[in-house]
Amino acid sequence: MDENLTFLTLFLLGFFGGGHCVGMCGGLSSAFALQLPPNLNRFGLIVLLNLGRVSSYVLIGFLVGLIGQAGISLDDTRVLQQGLYIAANILLLLLGLYLAGISTAATRIERIGKPIWKRLNPFLNKLLPIRSVPACFGVGMLWGWLPCGLVYSASLYALGSGSAVHGALYMLAFSLGTLPNLLAMGIFAAQLKTLLQKRSIRLLAGLTVAAWALWRLWVSVSDWTA
Repeated sequence: MDENLTFLTLFLLGFFGGGHCVGMCGGLSSAFALQLPPNLNRFGLIVLLNLGRVSSYVLIGFLVGLIGQAGISLDDTRVLQQGLYIAANILLLLLGLYLAGISTAATRIERIGKPIWKRLNPFLNKLLPIRSVPACFGVGMLWGWLPCGLVYSASLYALGSGSAVHGALYMLAFSLGTLPNLLAMGIFAAQLKTLLQKRSIRLLAGLTVAAWALWRLWVSVSDWTA
């Protein structure tokens, strides 16, 4: 798969997944924003929260990329990478259908990360309510491990990259796509939530993601069979 297209795919996944982000993370983002210390710059802390979240996504990308790097070095690189890209796009298609309100199959995938989240949640509770700048960043990092189908789909791309560095960069591209929605959610919570929960907006975003996934599936299968 062309690397530039992969970066674009992941950025668009993060951006058009805004409706899902509002559903999954919007409540948390708003809650965290309301708990920020009044004596500190609100916008700066919201940015810091999201930088913590982005850092976790990049770390996840590095770790799964490292796993892929070890596995791919022992196997047929092309076959394994193509298989992972196809799996990632199938999941992306399911997420697009979920965003559009057509299917809920993708939500079952998010149960995979619940055991990890249960172990991390007590640490998050210790940092709340947010009282300092370091705690704000720590909350953001823990937030990044919240079970999320969008993150899992992006992680499959990172795993398929067969490189820890590329895996981290792939997840960075994805996280940059999520930033506009979640930054705005922290600042204009009520207004953005109303907009992104409109049926027409969710349908447009979901079908865009699904169409992109179908195209990437066609490209991946064509490359594999070429």
